[in-house]
Amino acid sequence: MDKNSITGIVLIMAMLLGYQYFFAPKEDAIQPKTKTVAIATKNSAAKPTVDPLPTIAKDSAIKEQLYTLENKDVKIELSSLGGKISRVELKNYKSYKTYTTNGKDAIRLFDSKKDVFSVEIPTGSSKIALNNLVFVGNQTGQQVNFTSILPNGKRINLTYSLPETGFQLNYGIDAKEIADQITGSDYLIHWKENVTQSEKDANEERKATINYLLTEDEEFDYLSENPSSQQSESLTNLTDWISFKKKYFLTGLIPQGSHFTKATLTSTPNLNDSTYIKTLDAQITGSTQDLIQGKSNFQFYFGPNDYSIVKTVAPSFGKNVKLSYDFLLPITRYIFVPLFAFLESIFSNYGLLIIVLVLIIKTALLPLTYKSYVSMAKTRILAPEIAAIKEKIGDDPAKVQQETMKLYGEVGVNPLSGCVPVLATMPILMAVFMLFPNLINLRQESFLWAEDLSTYDSILNLPFTIPFYGSHISLFCLLMTVSQLAYGYYNNQITPDQPGQPINMKMMAYFTPVIFMFVMNSFPAGLSFYYFISNLVTIGQQLAIRKFVDEDKIKLLLDENRKKIAAGGGAKKSRFSQYLQTQLKTMEETQKNTKPTTPKKKK
Repeated sequence: MDKNSITGIVLIMAMLLGYQYFFAPKEDAIQPKTKTVAIATKNSAAKPTVDPLPTIAKDSAIKEQLYTLENKDVKIELSSLGGKISRVELKNYKSYKTYTTNGKDAIRLFDSKKDVFSVEIPTGSSKIALNNLVFVGNQTGQQVNFTSILPNGKRINLTYSLPETGFQLNYGIDAKEIADQITGSDYLIHWKENVTQSEKDANEERKATINYLLTEDEEFDYLSENPSSQQSESLTNLTDWISFKKKYFLTGLIPQGSHFTKATLTSTPNLNDSTYIKTLDAQITGSTQDLIQGKSNFQFYFGPNDYSIVKTVAPSFGKNVKLSYDFLLPITRYIFVPLFAFLESIFSNYGLLIIVLVLIIKTALLPLTYKSYVSMAKTRILAPEIAAIKEKIGDDPAKVQQETMKLYGEVGVNPLSGCVPVLATMPILMAVFMLFPNLINLRQESFLWAEDLSTYDSILNLPFTIPFYGSHISLFCLLMTVSQLAYGYYNNQITPDQPGQPINMKMMAYFTPVIFMFVMNSFPAGLSFYYFISNLVTIGQQLAIRKFVDEDKIKLLLDENRKKIAAGGGAKKSRFSQYLQTQLKTMEETQKNTKPTTPKKKK
């Protein structure tokens, strides 16, 4: 290419880049929300406009009538304008701010001033939005019936009923009188909640606020727990229920005797909004045949995300409580949850409850702890012989490891037997790590300096933020770290060095607790306290076991095993010893058959 061609190409590229930068249309800062609207428009593009005839007129003569359904758990206000839910309050729960200021206001899970629940029914060339109709209400005990007369004289009836106890509200739509006017195969339910902050940590609450659902084939699904970006998903399969999960509270919609046919779910975090931390939106489609046949009955759940309560609401509804990873669910569901409920019936102080919980779990795991200590005692007794092997062989880790394994086989010691009990306790630690941050039982329960065990305790708020740590200092987290370092130090004193290890495990005993200090500084104080007590009990158990274990007797036992194994009888070989002997023979034969090659000298 000549000089002019190169210059032309450069100028064209410059023009394209300049246009892209200065004149191309810019993406909106809230493009994800625009995308979501586009999805909703696509789903409803073929649907006609709302019929203006039966809507609420802007006339001061129309007065709103409020009806209240109430039991010991929940208070629900219903409005005659739209026959809709106006307000839902949980009578026995407060927000963190109200709790710390000794206020009396109850948590409000739904408020029509900021939230939406509407139903639109397609009829011919228009659609009827129930929220725009004027209803006449009639309350009998725990039930409210709403009736709206359309311009053609036909009626739409709505029914709400609340049991004497519990958090479930029954809701029914009776549109059989307009069955001949209903067209199409789908009607639309629009459900949107602007979630207000009710806990101490807004970012953690924003992360835990999410859409959950269960499909007809019992597949549990949910949007990603992302606290900073919008998530959206469109579903085309039948759905059994949809829920809006907050940190410790839950609203759910469960069709009775039918299914939702389609749904578009959207979760939008409001990072710069101090009032509404996240917006959850659901565009739900139901079958018009359900309306025609009078099967449009639903059940709302407005209540705490408490496993003991929600597990009975609907099939798999208990999955709204994130008890644990799936492979750990048996531990949390059948051990921790029942045990926690039992201890709650005895202890009103949750700090003491956690201490007793630790003692019970540690006592149950004591045989494994004992076995692990005895195994370490055996390797500690063999430490001088292992050191002699290392000194004899020198700087050859593979050979040292081979001879060490041979020594273990000669005395019938399985070095992994000390690791297996420790690994067996790991599911317990992981189950607690998952369970405590999602356990509503700890919410607004104080202990010592922690005013709320369900969130972090703070003894000092910093004027700056430390990366990965935060802007506060949690004392329970510090105590947990110190106890873990103390346990690591003690454990290092009684654990002999293992030859051939690529990682210095003794240094990891000091490094790991510091990492966890950064991770857990913003975790619930109850979790840090559990680990703190657990570390103290573990150290105490190790000290007690050390007094009861006679290492001289263990040494005599190892010597007897050595003689019996060398004689080829008497002592029963463990599977590990047999495996070691097989592997050692294989390695020795391989070394014999492999002849070292020497490089040819250059002539």
